Amino acid sequence: MVAAIDGPAGVGKSTVAQRVAEASGFAYINSGSFYRAITLAVLEGDGDPGDAGNVLATARACGLGMKDGRLMLDSRDVEDLIRSAEVDSWVALHSSIPEVREIVNARLREIASKSDVIVEGRDIGTVVFPQAEVKIFLDADVKTRAERRHGQGLSALPLSDIESRIAARDSVDRAKPKGRLLAAADSIRLDTTHLTIDQVCDRVLVAILEKKNNPGDICRL
Repeated sequence: MVAAIDGPAGVGKSTVAQRVAEASGFAYINSGSFYRAITLAVLEGDGDPGDAGNVLATARACGLGMKDGRLMLDSRDVEDLIRSAEVDSWVALHSSIPEVREIVNARLREIASKSDVIVEGRDIGTVVFPQAEVKIFLDADVKTRAERRHGQGLSALPLSDIESRIAARDSVDRAKPKGRLLAAADSIRLDTTHLTIDQVCDRVLVAILEKKNNPGDICRL
């Protein structure tokens, strides 16, 4: 079974997906991490990170996988290396390349074919897994998302810069020629601006367990 959780940058997809995966016993996959790993590989290489040909060649050469819930790049654990400000500044551009998205999507489908999974990203329910049994679309206003990202302490940037970068990322994600940020017509949409993380997790978990236990009878929260 596939549960897809989509939404814009900083909305809390990763936290929600991880908690719900643990509670439900599903495997957790962060699709954005795969793009970040490709960007990391590009930045570690000698080529121009702004050259689409170089990015695509790097993506084709990357070995992407999961081990014990952590992202592996060519058998190297890069989970703690992919959320730097430098990766942040390039990943939106790299992930907008259609051929790169095809590479990542194929790997995601391969991994998901082996177990029940919760996959989070920006086009999971619309492009990667359009037949996902459960589709959740999380959203929140830009200011709230920036405050949440800043509170994680993963970036040394001031709050105003984080907000500007998230807004810019939204623009790129919504304008991608393929795999753009969009809520699937049959998704459960949750505005999390005024919800606690526990409230969001509870609603998502209920939707998944109802579908898992009662196929064809999911309640729209």
